Amino acid sequence: MRRNFVIYLSSHGLSLLGKGIAAAVLPLLVLDRTGDVLAAGILATITTATSAVVGILGGLLVDRVDRRRLSATSDLLAAASVAALPLVDALWGLSMGWFVGVAVVGAVIRVPGMTALETLLPVLARLEGDRKGSLDRLVATRETVSNILLLAGPGVGGLLVVLLGLTPAVLYVTAATSVLAALLTLTLDRRAGAVPLREQGAGGTASGSGGVRRAVTDLAEAWRFLSASRIVLGATLVIAMFVAAISVLQTTLMPAYFTAEGLPGLAGMTLSALAAGSIVGSAVFTLCTGRVRRRTWFVIGMAGTLLGFAAIATMASPWVVLAAAALIGLTNAPVGAVLGILTIEATPDAMRGRVLGAQNALMLAAPALVTTPLAAVAATAGLPAAGGILAVLSGVTAVVALAVPTFRSLDEPEGGEPDAHAHRVPLDATSADPLAAVATPRPQCSEPVCGPECACAPDRAPTTAIG
Repeated sequence: MRRNFVIYLSSHGLSLLGKGIAAAVLPLLVLDRTGDVLAAGILATITTATSAVVGILGGLLVDRVDRRRLSATSDLLAAASVAALPLVDALWGLSMGWFVGVAVVGAVIRVPGMTALETLLPVLARLEGDRKGSLDRLVATRETVSNILLLAGPGVGGLLVVLLGLTPAVLYVTAATSVLAALLTLTLDRRAGAVPLREQGAGGTASGSGGVRRAVTDLAEAWRFLSASRIVLGATLVIAMFVAAISVLQTTLMPAYFTAEGLPGLAGMTLSALAAGSIVGSAVFTLCTGRVRRRTWFVIGMAGTLLGFAAIATMASPWVVLAAAALIGLTNAPVGAVLGILTIEATPDAMRGRVLGAQNALMLAAPALVTTPLAAVAATAGLPAAGGILAVLSGVTAVVALAVPTFRSLDEPEGGEPDAHAHRVPLDATSADPLAAVATPRPQCSEPVCGPECACAPDRAPTTAIG
């Protein structure tokens, strides 16, 4: 594995590790300082809502500022916000207001940084030579690491609390992971963070009302692209549905089911089973990249997810439910990787941040649209009824995804894979149809990352790497 991706993977892993530790430690700290169980739930809701809004607006920043530096700056500021908690506690004492403030600031800081880090991956693939199947392997490897840390991060946080207690040392360790992630990101190839220079408006400035209009126009272009691209829209809807379904399992149905069975201690095992299945699924996908067609992975994933939710709906026994959760993780992980790769290939670099921001906002909003109605069904009609509805929703999603033409041909056409170097005309705010410009390919370039010196696109807006 090449140097740049090893660095990227390490930075991504450390950032996720810090996030996982914080996810375990901060709720405990809130309970310790406020003594209010509801406070932790309120804090989680505020964080999710803020992240959804910032995800949409943060994409604008990602498409304007050097993405490598933005990711590093985000991690450094996140570290500072966590490390400041002991100082605030010593000077004024941590109240609910302080926790809410830190949660909002943390979401504002972290979300654009994580989006920026995601946008670096396809550029790094090109810098490393962009061999056939390389993007598939890189995405699959990243997903494997993410799934491992999804399981390990909160566990490390819990272990730190056991060893050190709810002391400043735990928060400093959490902050240190973000600092290390930032330093590693800064060692990536400087070309990885370059973004196209954007043309000024007619007035020659992007400030004031003109800047606001341009921002609104840019956001509209991204959402228009998202809705017009069948593969990106389809991938977003499928992933959002399964994210919502899995969220309902974790937060509502499984805790209620295991409590009713007199085994509340097994409720947390649902996440462990999902994560363990996902780790194995991502690892198998990585090992088999280039040997198994994407469509094959997609069919296996949809069938396995359908069977998994159907088995959970039976609620035959706790072990059947946990095995079904592991099956969902096992078969859904390759699907997530395939859809992520297709989205990367279909999205122009110039609007990658905005499209990813829009997708992330939909992912965060999806659980809220499903969780409350199904919780109401569980409370009135019983858990089996809620489980049945969830299985039907997931099953319909899987069947429709398998049937629609968009997902029938997911592999490269005969004669080679899609041209990863195909350049795209820069977005023209005066164009009657921005999507027509986005979809127009330029001749292949021999350079890993095209710049103003390339003869392939003399009229292309130059790239810039800040710093």
